[in-house]
Amino acid sequence: MRQEFTLSIFSENHIGILNEITIILTRRQINIESITASESAVKGVHLLTLVVKTTPDMVRKIARQIEKLIEVLKVFVHTSDQIIYQEIALFKVSTKSMMSGNILETIVKDFNARILVVSPEYMVVEKTGHKSEINELLVHLEPFGVLQFARSGRVAITKQVKELNVYLKELDEAHRNKAETIETLK
Repeated sequence: MRQEFTLSIFSENHIGILNEITIILTRRQINIESITASESAVKGVHLLTLVVKTTPDMVRKIARQIEKLIEVLKVFVHTSDQIIYQEIALFKVSTKSMMSGNILETIVKDFNARILVVSPEYMVVEKTGHKSEINELLVHLEPFGVLQFARSGRVAITKQVKELNVYLKELDEAHRNKAETIETLK
């Protein structure tokens, strides 16, 4: 049964890493529903957040394959209930709609959005939330003349306690112990 998974891929910031990841997904005919790339809390480590729809078995196979890439440090796979996530959207709406009273302002307020810019030609509305909330606001704004619409990919953090820096410390300790064991055997 296909379901939505969020992959948190921690890697070095090397040219071509995204291409290598997309090749792995393309071979299995898995589409990327959302993608976000940023620095992580660990200096020199970048985070790619991908949302895919596939089976639990297939997502585990994909994660293992991605982890085999040299630049990749660790891949975490999460279901939506294991993470806290948001997207951000910007709506550019014609200011002609402002002539219709405070209806537009009421919609913005009802959706917990905010107005960023107001000019004689347009206004820009920002909404942070889940994809469904953003899509619902888009439907409500369309009658007022949406000139442009842009939405980010998913930004997510885990609910789990063990984070990447703990994993990296454990990995570093394991390598040191292995090196000490080899040195002792010499």
